[in-house]
Amino acid sequence: MRSGLASDAATRRDAPRREGFEWRLEVSDKPMQILQPPGWTTPRGYANGIAARGRLIFVGGQIGWNAQQEFESDAFVVQARQALANVVAVLNEAGGKPAHIVRMTWYVVDKHEYVASYRELGQAYRAVIGRHFAAMTAVEVSALIEDRARVEIEATAVVPDDA
Repeated sequence: MRSGLASDAATRRDAPRREGFEWRLEVSDKPMQILQPPGWTTPRGYANGIAARGRLIFVGGQIGWNAQQEFESDAFVVQARQALANVVAVLNEAGGKPAHIVRMTWYVVDKHEYVASYRELGQAYRAVIGRHFAAMTAVEVSALIEDRARVEIEATAVVPDDA
């Protein structure tokens, strides 16, 4: 059985062309495909989009506290690393792995702190998630529900049917 992506792609191939516009969804037998429009600069640390097939896992917002719901640090990168580890722990409960993450949303209380931490944050990310970069959004918020929280991360993963 072919996925809906195949019929969508066929429809798009047959669709009339508009000036300066090209459908660019290639059908793949891979359970996950990075979507990178032609001519776009390759993003660093995230993907513009991902197409995937399989079992969906939705991970609610995870903050930088431990399994006992205690903060071990107020430092942004330390909390981000713990939040990522929490995301992975929830994924593991459903048989998911970091490589199955297709989307992440980061809520940060200070965008300047976030941007200033890119290097250390990247190191923490790769230590927990690896070199897999999902489609991501980062949003600055005025506060999070837990007063000490500096970051909250939610994720969606797709575990391939044959995994």
